[in-house]
Amino acid sequence: METHHDPVPNDKTSGWRGSREVWLDAARQALLESGLDAVKIQPLATRLNLSRTSFYWFFKDRTALLDALLQAWEEKNTGAFLDACAEYAETPSEAVLNLTGVFFDESRFEPQFDFAVRGWAHQSDAVMARVNRADEQRLAAITAMFERFGVEPVEADVRARTIYLVQIGYISMQVRESLETRMSRVPDYMAIFSGQRPSESELARFHARHGHVPAGGN
Repeated sequence: METHHDPVPNDKTSGWRGSREVWLDAARQALLESGLDAVKIQPLATRLNLSRTSFYWFFKDRTALLDALLQAWEEKNTGAFLDACAEYAETPSEAVLNLTGVFFDESRFEPQFDFAVRGWAHQSDAVMARVNRADEQRLAAITAMFERFGVEPVEADVRARTIYLVQIGYISMQVRESLETRMSRVPDYMAIFSGQRPSESELARFHARHGHVPAGGN
């Protein structure tokens, strides 16, 4: 007899209905791949090889799923900004390197998730309000990061906006660059963003953190 292997994890926490995390991840993948219209209960059930009724063990309705999806986006992507801005740094350039590192690590910050949610916001005033709130939270965190180093509030705000709006522009334009190209630009970006070039040791730590060996390096 042929044994059917269900693609959904089958353990004590998920069982035959899947799990909240399984449904939520499927919704996120559908949003990223096909947009908001793909985030519907029956297509997700088909995608997961689960019954439609299984969905209701974890979510009241599609609206609850969409709200959970937005919450996951806020916790991951905005959370990454807040954590990076609060990391220890001895200099402004090191602080900006900490923040820049977020954009080199999709396990912390997912650019396509941001892109998809911003597209979704054009269809919903409520989602746009949450996106605007997230933008303000991120900008406030970057501004506070500069103010810790004695930067005056107006200058700190402008530097924060310079960093953030450049990065959101990268995401919105879906810019694709090689790691070597991105890394080669980091010292000059840091000089513009923070007002000082990073030291060799700061750059070395940044490269090591992201597994990058500069051309000609060991």
